[in-house]
Amino acid sequence: MLTPHSRNWNQVHETISAGEQHLRELPAQRGIWNIDVTRPALVLGSRQHETLLNTQRCALDGIDIVRRRSGGGVVYLAPGEQVWIDIVIPRGDALWSDDVAQASWWLGETWSRALRGLGINGLDVHRDSVRSDAWGELLCFAGVGPGEVVSTHTDQRPKLVGISQRATRDYARFQCTLYMKWNPHHVAHYFASLPGAVDDVVPRVATIDADASTIVETFVAHLPR
Repeated sequence: MLTPHSRNWNQVHETISAGEQHLRELPAQRGIWNIDVTRPALVLGSRQHETLLNTQRCALDGIDIVRRRSGGGVVYLAPGEQVWIDIVIPRGDALWSDDVAQASWWLGETWSRALRGLGINGLDVHRDSVRSDAWGELLCFAGVGPGEVVSTHTDQRPKLVGISQRATRDYARFQCTLYMKWNPHHVAHYFASLPGAVDDVVPRVATIDADASTIVETFVAHLPR
């Protein structure tokens, strides 16, 4: 159910499968969709194929295989392990940008302010072109794209906030993910093959030591009017 927010945003909190959320169109108005997934899922980017995955193992373990309409690598989702928020900006909104490379910069800045509000410092919003390699082509969090938030505490600059985006005639939809728990060793066997040793990708991702409701509330409090 849509509920008005005091800063002129509509806020929705739902428990739903990843497939259901990715498939549905959202209203063309400022909206914050906070999604708790009902079961684990591997979400493919729009240009990825199921042959990347060990589909038989996924089926045996009850892992949904889902495709999103935005690009990028695979995202693993599981109940209680991440914050997933979809942000909708209607065309013509003050936050709208026709420049795809810059369209999510404001969102990365908002996440940075929110994370600093949670006591997390040493953050940077990526404003350059996509930084990727074979791991980044496979896994969303192994590469970095415009607007995404990374930690500057190590040379590896691990990602804290992943953002994918899709623009339609009526709105832009930004899908944001932050992990409270993340261990690639737990999901490696769901892939048909890997571009290297799993330990190589471990330091590319940073987790957030806070509960989901606190993260979401802090983010909402920092949204621009």
